Amino acid sequence: MVVGEVGRIKEAKMPFDIDDVFSYHATEADQIPKYKVIRAKAKEFAQVLIDNCPSCADRSAALRLLRESVMTANASIALKGSV
Repeated sequence: MVVGEVGRIKEAKMPFDIDDVFSYHATEADQIPKYKVIRAKAKEFAQVLIDNCPSCADRSAALRLLRESVMTANASIALKGSV
């Protein structure tokens, strides 16, 4: 909700279907290979980071962001690009 000019509350326009985005999406057979390749390549890159970056807060952040990237990529598949 957004407060209007005179204090009235109005609904914010969403760039996506909020009901669809925040509902369960069962995995479809054709999506499984896509999830697998994203996880496999992210795991390879995670190993590159571990092998080449000193153990520190920045490496931890890089690994955390890589994990977030995988989750966001998987969401794009589950939501079929609707967001």
